[in-house]
Amino acid sequence: MTARSDVRTRALAWAMLAAAVAAFVPAALGAGVRSTFGGEAAVDEPQYLLTALSFWEDAGDDPLDISDELAAERWRAFHDAELPVQTEVQPDGRQVSPHDPLLPLLLAVPMGLGGYVAAKIALAGLAAGVAAMAVWVAVRRFSIRPLVAGGAIALLAASPPLAVYGQQVYPELPAAGAVLVAVAAATGRLGRGGLATVGLAVTALPWLSVKYAPVAAMLAVVVLVSLARRRRVAAAGWLAGGLGLAGLLYLLAHQAWYGGFTVYASGDYFVTTGEFSVVGVDPDYAGRTLRLAGLFVDRAYGLGAWAPLWLLAPMALAAIGRRRFRAGGALLVLPVAAGWFVATWVALTMHGFWWPGRQTVVVLPLVAIAIAWSLDHVLGAIGRAAAGVAGAVGLLSTGWLLADGWNRELTWVSGFEDVDNPVYRLWREALPDYRALDTVGWMLHAAWVLVLIASLVAGWRAAGRRSSEDAAADVLPSSDHPQAPAPDHRAPSSTLTSA
Repeated sequence: MTARSDVRTRALAWAMLAAAVAAFVPAALGAGVRSTFGGEAAVDEPQYLLTALSFWEDAGDDPLDISDELAAERWRAFHDAELPVQTEVQPDGRQVSPHDPLLPLLLAVPMGLGGYVAAKIALAGLAAGVAAMAVWVAVRRFSIRPLVAGGAIALLAASPPLAVYGQQVYPELPAAGAVLVAVAAATGRLGRGGLATVGLAVTALPWLSVKYAPVAAMLAVVVLVSLARRRRVAAAGWLAGGLGLAGLLYLLAHQAWYGGFTVYASGDYFVTTGEFSVVGVDPDYAGRTLRLAGLFVDRAYGLGAWAPLWLLAPMALAAIGRRRFRAGGALLVLPVAAGWFVATWVALTMHGFWWPGRQTVVVLPLVAIAIAWSLDHVLGAIGRAAAGVAGAVGLLSTGWLLADGWNRELTWVSGFEDVDNPVYRLWREALPDYRALDTVGWMLHAAWVLVLIASLVAGWRAAGRRSSEDAAADVLPSSDHPQAPAPDHRAPSSTLTSA
């Protein structure tokens, strides 16, 4: 190892550590903020925690059956109010929570040993791992300087919504981690180990929640197309066959355990309307199209309302998509598109009984990598300075939410719009309220649509102004052969494949 590469390796290690700490600290502190005024853990969280407890205590019997935990009111340890009913009592007395089982399985040990606090701290540790992995992927796979990657990803990991879901008992952060693992493996050499890693990560996503199936499918398609382009027919066949078998086992297991193709078949809410009514009994897809902008700029539930740095996403994704689509960019852009599709047209609502941005978290680390790449390769000094200010606003949001939450003035699910943060109170006036669009709201919506489109076009055009080094980055060597040095002299050599 040369002295220069040794310095870069140390820089990467420090950047990963910084991002991990930035993710862990607010998430761990957030565990001390109540989910609702009625409980430390609330809404769907008790269901996951009770199933985790059942995995710990009833592993030899039927761990999905939480009827005994419900009868013993084990949820009293973390929920003060009466627990909302979610399960349908089966003819044999079983009650199975209508949530996929991988998250409770992951939390079984911390829940069994230390209760809900340990479960939330374990998730905060996972959030730290996701942030560190995002930095590694950014540097090693996308030739982003460690300082830029570490700084950008640390800012976003410590801002909403990642800082909030770093301790909320939902599958969002574990799913984001699975997506990152798949991207890290798919942009590597894709030998047997890499293919197995992609297959396991893609398979894990629907076991965390069926709503992640489109993102999983998109990841699989991009990898299979990449293999086909390089005439690796056998590898593509093995991966497709393995994923097909995994999908079949998923359906069979759900039929046996939940009584339907999805977990919703076991929920009391869906008894009369059917499991697929989870997307809505009579969906208004035209109306849901507003979410394309609303997910960014809704004054309460938009990503940009709490952390304006996320507003760089259209520009960043357009830029990296145009300049490096065949050099790994497809594995950022297309899964994000799939995740946004679900959040826009499949999710029942954008304004749920949860912290804002929930349906987008699964792909936000990929967005963070794209933003970091744009800061390093597209934006100039003024753009980076503006991004720094936007990142500071996100940190301020997290800090103020934690302070008000610890003072019991708000919770993660209710009252958060009343945070005392004066910057948020001023900034939200420039954002539309999609729950009740009046004339001013429609004007703000139109203005922000134009801003987002302009951002996307600006990123696309900026990526067109490329040097010969940038052009060389578009077609990297096949992963079957030794890698060439990364075209960016500022970063360690990349191991990207032609994806």
